[in-house]
Amino acid sequence: MEPFSRPEKQSLLKRFSEQPQWMTLVTGPRQCGKTTLVQQALADLGWSNGYIAIDEPTHAALDTGSAFRDIDENETTLRGDRSRDEAWLTRTWVQARAGIERGEGAPVLALDEIQKIPNWSETVKGLWDDDRRRERPLHVVLLGSSPLLVQKGVSESLAGRYETIRLSHWSFPEMSRAFRVDLPSYVYFGGYPGAASLVRDEERWRAYILGSLVEPNIESDILAMERVDKPALLKQLFELAVLYSGQILSYTKLLGQLQEAGNTTTLARYLTLLSNAGLVTGLQKYTGSALRRRASSPKLLVLNTALMSASSEYTFEQAKADRSHWGRLVESAVGAHLHNTLTPGISLHYWRENSLEVDYVLQRGRQLLSIEVKSGRRKPNLRGIAAFSARYGTLKEVIVGEGGVPLEEFLSIPAGAWFEIP
Repeated sequence: MEPFSRPEKQSLLKRFSEQPQWMTLVTGPRQCGKTTLVQQALADLGWSNGYIAIDEPTHAALDTGSAFRDIDENETTLRGDRSRDEAWLTRTWVQARAGIERGEGAPVLALDEIQKIPNWSETVKGLWDDDRRRERPLHVVLLGSSPLLVQKGVSESLAGRYETIRLSHWSFPEMSRAFRVDLPSYVYFGGYPGAASLVRDEERWRAYILGSLVEPNIESDILAMERVDKPALLKQLFELAVLYSGQILSYTKLLGQLQEAGNTTTLARYLTLLSNAGLVTGLQKYTGSALRRRASSPKLLVLNTALMSASSEYTFEQAKADRSHWGRLVESAVGAHLHNTLTPGISLHYWRENSLEVDYVLQRGRQLLSIEVKSGRRKPNLRGIAAFSARYGTLKEVIVGEGGVPLEEFLSIPAGAWFEIP
């Protein structure tokens, strides 16, 4: 049986078939399959020796292909900081060039964990610019488990020199095809492929999600990338966002729930950092005015329902039995799916006016779609959809669940496709 591959692999293969004009930056949350994607694409072309993990650069350089074999054997002792420095990166790049000139090795240099090399972006910029001046046919792929650090380095030094392939959390169809996950399991356990084999041991699964995904995401990515004056506040905000996923909370109310002192500006910034890391986000209210929208209370939303389940006291069976809690999981799964499948030019909001509410609003230019989730924890507020449509006009109104679009079908359709569906 052929291994499952995400559709973005075809995008990467297409770029490899062209003359290199830009580097390729593969981005996405932790454990969304960035490394596997690149390795699969290189294996399809027989170029596996073009992949190097910075964690073990000398091993990759000496053992995976002739393009790198003439690196000094003494470097086998240089694991640690010296193997990750700018000199190592330059030497490895030059060896890749030499391999192409000799007709050996891959015309690709894929560098995983690139953020672990100090000043990597400036070094890459100089090497890449030299390749372009000399029209060398070397494709360069950059990726890392700390996506925020990678993106920061790229934005600071490599503007105009890269294209991006963005991976999101795995969708229900992907988890179903790759791991035979059924719909209830996806709603509860979410879309982390690395955790799929652990779901029969829920305690082990929970420990993996919190210890191997959440903690490194916060400690190694966010806190290492940005100045965070109140790390405890950021962690508390994450925990609160997970607890209240699918609910609208004002920043003032959020501050009242948090033990660490802060202000609304700090909370808004920390929520943005958590969103950029692929953990949780705060949706803005649709108001018709961008200025008023930014000042609205956020609707908190996990971007992978595994975060919600791993942080709760419910087992899978208990969650299914609690109608209210299961309804929150379903509503969060719908919101996460919409957010994770957004494409440029499409944004996701919510709407509420007094007792009238619309769970999710998709916007593309002047076109609006209203989406209400019939989750089981409450009756869908169809008066809210009607009021929103009367005020702003909508291209379409979508009910998800009983009597509307089946949840399984909805989770199989990307957000932007709803603008085209009659």
